Amino acid sequence: MIQNVKKILSEIPSSVTLLAACKSRTAQEINAAIEGGIKVIGENYLQETLKVYPLVRKGVEWHFIGHLQRNKVKKIVKIFDMIETLDDLKIAEEIDKRCAQIGKIMPVLIEVNSAKEPQKAGIFPEEVEDFILEVSKFKNIKASGLMTMGPLVSNIEEIRPFF
Repeated sequence: MIQNVKKILSEIPSSVTLLAACKSRTAQEINAAIEGGIKVIGENYLQETLKVYPLVRKGVEWHFIGHLQRNKVKKIVKIFDMIETLDDLKIAEEIDKRCAQIGKIMPVLIEVNSAKEPQKAGIFPEEVEDFILEVSKFKNIKASGLMTMGPLVSNIEEIRPFF
């Protein structure tokens, strides 16, 4: 795995940050990816993170890349360095409240459902401006950008309009 990670990192520009989505990976596998040069770990599920986090080397960033649930925000803000899937103002309010309690400003990416697919989470493109204005009112949240996943298509040219 270490050699695969090094090969991938050598093929992308240094200005690009590779996030390793570690869904269902062991701490040993995550540590191998870090040894290969990974600096940002993405996790979908808090429960999986709680199992591996204490066993993973320090010095990497942890990004939450899964669907946010309000009842898990308290633990998420303690562990993660960024949340990449914010699409709900009530959850933003909870993030702000929990971050205020621990003196943290949480960088977030706003999740945009750019193709308006009913099976995907995220706000619609026409809602982005108002959503960001509302999120910017929270003192302990920093809107750092947008995140989207385009539709699954066979021809790459078909996906361009969604980014």
